[in-house]
Amino acid sequence: QRKDSITAFEGAGRQDLADKEKSEMAVLQAYLPKRMSAEETLAAVKAIVAELGAAGPGDMGKVMGVVKTRLAGKADMGQVSAAVKAALAG
Repeated sequence: QRKDSITAFEGAGRQDLADKEKSEMAVLQAYLPKRMSAEETLAAVKAIVAELGAAGPGDMGKVMGVVKTRLAGKADMGQVSAAVKAALAG
């Protein structure tokens, strides 16, 4: 949410509010668990796809259900979705 706010404030020319959001986000990130890298996310998704025997884009819902429960709070869900699409495409 803070990232969205920063983008909105910067787009509106309110750098003062964007800076405030950035500083608050930095403080909060110190208390959050470390997020998985894009490579770690892709590897985890590929392992889940293999485990489920998912074969193509039609299995995306099934894969996303499992991925969300296992990677919630550990990985950025935008990266997760992209990794699932990539893993099921090829």
